[in-house]
Amino acid sequence: MTSSPAPPPVPSGAPGTRQPLRRLRARGRDEAHRTATPLELFFDLCFVVAVAQAGIELVHSVAEGHAGQGILDYAMVFFALWWAWMNFTWFASAYDNDDVLYRVVTLVQIAGVLVLAAGVSRAFEEHEYLVVWLGYAIMRVAMAAQWLRAARAAEGPERTTALRYAGGVLACQVGWLGLLFLPEGARPWWFLVMALLEMCVPPFAERGHTTSWHPRHIAERYGLFTIIVLGETIAAATVAVKSGIDENDALGELLPIAAGGLLIIFAAWWIYFVVPIHGHLRSNRQAFLWGYGHYLVLASAAAIGAGLEVAVEETVGKAHISTLAASAAVTLPTALYLLTVWALHSRHFKRGITQQLVLPTTALLVICCTFLGHWAVFAAGVVCALSVVAGETLAATRPAARQSGPATRTG
Repeated sequence: MTSSPAPPPVPSGAPGTRQPLRRLRARGRDEAHRTATPLELFFDLCFVVAVAQAGIELVHSVAEGHAGQGILDYAMVFFALWWAWMNFTWFASAYDNDDVLYRVVTLVQIAGVLVLAAGVSRAFEEHEYLVVWLGYAIMRVAMAAQWLRAARAAEGPERTTALRYAGGVLACQVGWLGLLFLPEGARPWWFLVMALLEMCVPPFAERGHTTSWHPRHIAERYGLFTIIVLGETIAAATVAVKSGIDENDALGELLPIAAGGLLIIFAAWWIYFVVPIHGHLRSNRQAFLWGYGHYLVLASAAAIGAGLEVAVEETVGKAHISTLAASAAVTLPTALYLLTVWALHSRHFKRGITQQLVLPTTALLVICCTFLGHWAVFAAGVVCALSVVAGETLAATRPAARQSGPATRTG
C-alpha cells in the first residue's frame, strides 16, 4: 500500500493562520483520529433528499401495480446517487484538505445531487432523463476537477492514478448521454453497460498505485450513510402511518405494520453495527468488493421504507395491488438487506455453522412471512428481532472465542 504523510494539523483557536488554498496532497492511511467532517455529514444529508425522492416514486409505481418498471427505474436512479456518493467518499478519505476550493467544489457536487433529485419524478413517470443526467454531470465533472487538482500536486504513479480517475469519470459521463438519445427499450441495457464501465474505473486507475484511503474513516462514512438511510426509512413509514390514521381512522389495522416496521429497522441497525468492519478492509480487493456491495445494502434499506408505505396504502385501500404484493414490498428488500449485510460483514466474524446460518435463515423466514396476509410485516419484524436475540445468545455462549476479539459478535 502506498500512502503519503498526513498534512500538518491546523492549530485550533488561530483563525488567522489557516491558508485558504493548499496543495491537494494525499493524507496518511495510518492517520490517527480520522473522522467524518461536518462537510461530509452535510453531503450525506443532501444526498438522502434525492434518495427520499426515489423512494417516493418507487412507492407510487408499486402501489399502482407497476412494480417491475418501478424497481428498474429505482435501480437506475439509485445507482447514480450511490456511485456519486461513493466516489466522493473514497476521494475525500484520501485527499480531503478542507481548504476553500475543496469546499466549494464539494458544494457544487451537492448542488448536482439536488438537480438530480428534481428530475427523479420525470425519470419515473415519463422516462425522461435529461435533468437526472444534468445533475449527475454536475457531480461528476466536479469530481473530475478534484482528481485533476490532486494530479497537479502529485507525481509519478500517484499522478497517473489521479489522471486515470479524471479521464475515466469524464469518459463515462459522455457515455451516459446514451440514456437521452437511445430508444426507451434499449436504455436499461445501456445503463447496465455504463454501470459496469463506471465500476471498472477505480480498479483500472489504481493498478499501479493505491490511493491512501483510511479504513476506519471509510467504515465510519458508510456506517453514517446507512444510519441516515435507515432514519429516512423510519421517517417515511411514520408519515405513511400518520396519514393512514388521520385520513382513514385505521389505527387497529396499521398498528401491526408500524410495530413490525419498527422492529425490522431496529434489527437492521443492530445487525449492521454489531461488528467493527474496518479491520477487514486491508486491501483494494477487499475494500472494493465491500464498497460495491453496499449498493444492495443501501438500496434495500431505502426500499424497506418504500415497502412500508406501500403496505400502509394497501391496508387503507389506496393501493391497486394485492395484500401479497404489498407484503412482498417489505419482506423482499428486508431479506435482501439481511443477506447482503451477512455477505459483506457478518460472515467474516462468525464462528461455526450455527452462527453462519443465523442471517441466511432469517432472510428465508422473512420471505415466508410474505404469505401471512396483513400480519406479514409484523411477523417479519418479530423474526428479525429474534435473529438479533439468537445472534447475541450464540455470541454469549462462546466466551473463549469472545476473548479473542470482536470477531465473535454476531447479528
